[in-house]
Amino acid sequence: MITNFEFSFQKSNMAIGRRKQSTARVFLPTGTGKLIINNVIGEKYLQYNNIYLNKIIEPLKLLGLEKQYDIIVLVNGGGLTGQSDSIQLGVARMLCKLKPENRMDLKNGNFLTRDARIKERKKYGLRKARKAPQYSKR
Repeated sequence: MITNFEFSFQKSNMAIGRRKQSTARVFLPTGTGKLIINNVIGEKYLQYNNIYLNKIIEPLKLLGLEKQYDIIVLVNGGGLTGQSDSIQLGVARMLCKLKPENRMDLKNGNFLTRDARIKERKKYGLRKARKAPQYSKR
């Protein structure tokens, strides 16, 4: 567990990212490039998966700021893929909030687009959203 931050967790210092069932609240205090997710070191939380780790840091790399900010995240819901995508969106939105001139670069890099695809609801008479029971002609 990691605690003792000299940083104020307020709405004005936060950006929200969402993907599937996951919601991430992202804070970007100035620092040395540490990633902390739910009070756990980011590498450990994401099970040392480089794909997820690189996805989160991509907006910072695009702007050349990966060693200037720490990433502190409170995330819940969904799996690791949805959570890493929601963190990436939150980081990009927070960078826009800090410096509005970053917006065009992030938009061209396709980091500010919210992926609105969510799970389709189950319909009555079906086993899942579209899976029907087996049809028998006789």
